[in-house]
Amino acid sequence: MIDAGNDKQHQEDHAHRGDNVQPQRPVRLQVATLLEGGREAILEHAGQDYRLRITANGKLILTK
Repeated sequence: MIDAGNDKQHQEDHAHRGDNVQPQRPVRLQVATLLEGGREAILEHAGQDYRLRITANGKLILTK
């Protein structure tokens, strides 16, 4: 599973800045679901493509 962040650290960061923004829980996705059983996917963000792939060693790599 992907853990998109540490909730406690996220809350502390917001408290330190003094803003009153309520932290949102990060979305948790299964990589196998995201990649639809494949080994790579193209993610689009702000008009740019990024490639998410699983390496031969089973690690995740995100490249532009």
